[in-house]
Amino acid sequence: MEPLPHHYRVTLTGGSTGSATATATGLPALEVAPPLPFGGPGNLWSPEELLLESVASCLLFTLRAVTNASKIPFTMATCEAEGILDRVDTGLAFREIVLRVKVAAPAGSNVERLARLVQKAEQSCLISRSLRTPVRAEVDIVAEDLTQV
Repeated sequence: MEPLPHHYRVTLTGGSTGSATATATGLPALEVAPPLPFGGPGNLWSPEELLLESVASCLLFTLRAVTNASKIPFTMATCEAEGILDRVDTGLAFREIVLRVKVAAPAGSNVERLARLVQKAEQSCLISRSLRTPVRAEVDIVAEDLTQV
């Protein structure tokens, strides 16, 4: 990892209606729009979906770092993120984000230790830690017999 602090910059360009384009140096442009419930087209990434994707991908990438450091392998992980948007005291906000994490581990793995590492990754994820919204993970570890694949 490079020394801290790290700086990130995204530029968003758009008019008074329609979609907008997000750009960042060295990355492909990303067309974004409001989600369908807010009058958007429903066929482009929205800020709400991008927030959930950020939480989910941060958990996965943090899990990789934690399991590599602990020498506890996994073969595949999926993370479904669901955000509950509702009225709160301060207006509209995500009331909760639930991560449904399923991790496949090689047969004979210490699944209890791997489950603890998923929880550690959840607690260490810098995106989740940067939010006021509570983030909760539901974890399912599946030991697989790789000789049957």
